[in-house]
Amino acid sequence: MRVRSVLSVAALAGGLVLLWQPLPSSAGQGSAAIVEYECTTDGVTEKQTIEINVEMTMPTGATAGQQFTIGWRGTYVGTGLTAPTAGLPEGTKLYAYASISDLPGLTSATGVGTLDTIGAGQTILLPTAQITLATTSNNPGTAAVRPAAINFGTLPNNPLIECEALNKDTLTPYPLTVTGDGQATDPAPTDTATQPVGETPQDEDTETTETPQDANGEIAETPAGGADTGGGGETGPDGRALVLTGSLITFGAVTGLLIRRRGVRTTLDRRA
Repeated sequence: MRVRSVLSVAALAGGLVLLWQPLPSSAGQGSAAIVEYECTTDGVTEKQTIEINVEMTMPTGATAGQQFTIGWRGTYVGTGLTAPTAGLPEGTKLYAYASISDLPGLTSATGVGTLDTIGAGQTILLPTAQITLATTSNNPGTAAVRPAAINFGTLPNNPLIECEALNKDTLTPYPLTVTGDGQATDPAPTDTATQPVGETPQDEDTETTETPQDANGEIAETPAGGADTGGGGETGPDGRALVLTGSLITFGAVTGLLIRRRGVRTTLDRRA
């Protein structure tokens, strides 16, 4: 009974050991993704659709302000890309691109690979060696990297065959981390406005006086040559109202005085 228990425990422990394996570190390691390309050949109407198993390797020490590289390696899945019947000139190269997002000012990386001699109508063999895609980020952060287009030609800006990645948006992105050690981030926009000629620049600590407004919310005019009192000839009480009020007070006082004098005279006449 004890032997069976010991064997059971040993078997269970062995199974757990087999199941528990430390995960390999993903830093700097590449993973493959099947990219579907639609290729257009210069001077040829018919397009070719091919699939390439692309493996990319992210750098482990990318630093902002310094050039870093991304590894690219591709192998055909099924039928490969066929050269045109006119052939490709000697010196034709493969130009591989990667799309980069989520980092300001950085959108892509580019690399070039050497090809073997290609005959007319033959399959264009991809480089067996890893192609290095180079780029530089001026800002630190974490980016998302995906395989992008590939072109074939003797010059990068004059491709003979252009292959566009049809499913690049659905591919799982590679995480790319760019540190900020030893770099200068893009400077913040500065105000380049200049002081008009003939005006005296104001000190930075000068207090700003708000333009006074009246009760109606309209900007009050300041009397020319006078202090900024917050009002001018078109603000304050109406002068005609003041004059009318003063006239009524004077009239009331005079009326009261006349009534009083009349009462005094009546009293004196009665006594007489």
